Parts: sequence; C-alpha cells; structure tokens
Amino acid sequence: MNYKIEKEDVSKRLDIFLSEKSEKITRSYIKNLIDEGKIIVNGDKVKSGYKLKLNDLVSVDIVEKQAENIVPEDIPLNIVFEDDDIIIINKEKGMVVHPANGNYTGTIVNSLMNSHKDNLSSINGVIRPGIVHRIDKDTSGIIVVAKNDNAHKKLSEQFKVHSIERKYIALVKGIVKEDTITIDKPIGRSTKDRKKMAITDKNSRNAVTHITVLKRFYSSNVTLVEARLETGRTHQIRVHMASLHHPLVGDEVYGKKDSKFKVNGQMLHAKYLGFIHPTTNKFVEFDSELPEYFKEILTKLENKEKAAN
Repeated sequence: MNYKIEKEDVSKRLDIFLSEKSEKITRSYIKNLIDEGKIIVNGDKVKSGYKLKLNDLVSVDIVEKQAENIVPEDIPLNIVFEDDDIIIINKEKGMVVHPANGNYTGTIVNSLMNSHKDNLSSINGVIRPGIVHRIDKDTSGIIVVAKNDNAHKKLSEQFKVHSIERKYIALVKGIVKEDTITIDKPIGRSTKDRKKMAITDKNSRNAVTHITVLKRFYSSNVTLVEARLETGRTHQIRVHMASLHHPLVGDEVYGKKDSKFKVNGQMLHAKYLGFIHPTTNKFVEFDSELPEYFKEILTKLENKEKAAN
C-alpha cells in the first residue's frame, strides 16, 4: 500500500497521517510497524515522528497474509474477570499473546477467536483483535483484553499517558544492594541485534522502572524484586535489570545461560494491574498468584537460606 503526500498533508507526523488513514489501527501499532521497517518513506526507514514533505512516497507493508487463516482453537484460558467491556487473563508462561511471524497457532488470540469471536475490539485488525497490550511469551501474568472499540480506546489512552499501574515480580541474578532503585534509561532497538532491545539514545523512547527488593537469597546469590512500570517498553524490565548487571534468572537473551534453576525463559510474572474501568470510570485492580514453578523455586531458595543460617 502506497501513499503519495499531497499539499494538505505536508508537515504532518507520519504516525498521525497513517492513523487518520485507518481508524482501526492504533498509533502504537503503527509505531511498531515503523520500528520494524514495514513502513518506509522514499525507500528509507524513518521515525514515527517524521514530518512529511510534498511528494513523499509512504510505503506500508502490513503482513497479514495469514491473518484470515487464524484458526479458532479450543485452548483453555485462566480468565480471572470478565464483563461487557474487558477480559482479564492470567497468562501462563510459554504462551504467545497474538499471532506473529512463526506463531500463528496456540496464542491467546486463537483461543479468544474460539470463545469470543464476535465480542472483541477491532481496532488492531484481524491479527490482534481485542489486544490492548502484551507481555512476552515466557512472562506469565495479568493482561487486559478489550471487548469493544470504546473500551480499547480508553484503555489505550491510559497506557499512553502511563496512568495504568503495573507491578511485576522477578527473580534476578546477584544480590541487589539498594532496597529501592529507579532506573531511568531510554530503550530502543539494538543496532547490533534487531531481535533485541538496548539502552540507547538512538531511535529510543524514555523508559522508567521502579525496583523494590522483596528478598535477598545470599546463599544462592539471587534477589527477588518487585518492578513497577512507569512506562511500558518492549523487554523493559529485562533490559533495565541487565543494565544493572542483575539479569533475570532464565533470561538467555539479556543474560548468560544458567542451568542451576532449570527454567526455560525469564522468571518474570505480571502480578498486578490497576486502571480506570472504561465504562464505570472507577479504579479497578487485579492481582494474580505466582505460577507453581516460580513458587517451588522460591521455596527451595528459602530452605537453602534457612539451612545456611
């Protein structure tokens, strides 16, 4: 899909221009496409804030060729709350939120297409119906899904202004000395590895994470922390903790492989989510227990700590 910029669109931001062209695609989704190089101007990759010029050629490559073939699947989900506007899901570790290249089955969306096909917002198109935000495949915990466009827009606005409260529990390597830490470091796509994020001043966005130490396990050289997100960048907690030389246990992308705990993927759980309900305008909050594997590891750490003392 190509657009040639006319006089009336000169000086508009690229992301705003494209969101005006399609009301069903959010600016955050457009930004992701720009970051991935699927939206280019005059053949070159640009930022989402690029100011359009007369006769610029904007090329949009939204890969949704397999979207129509997304198969509804009878996959059980741990739905902790549901009403006419939202669904709160406690996602299990290892499950992908929505279809993407290489993952067109077994996702939360495949399940929702089976159970809620006609009751999901359409704003993010057929690949991500109802999906307002996401958490990584190997991160477990709470996410919110929108059942209609009005709920989606209101929730997206709260994410945009960072008024949504999100708290995660993570087990990190090493002993974190400070009781509380605020990490304020911009995050952008790594120039060395496009699959990774990095602390960088180039093509980055501000990122703030507030860390509180919950328990130090000296005998095992690991620390249990709570991470409260002020912003919500891709891999934010993982990148920020790795930047402090405290990568998450199990995170082989931003840390070194460690067979001591025998876990696949980072030990990170989205424990708490709080926001203004899109219809009632009342603050609602949802909490979830740690998954069993996480609790079992913590029990072993506690026992080892007691034995050492």
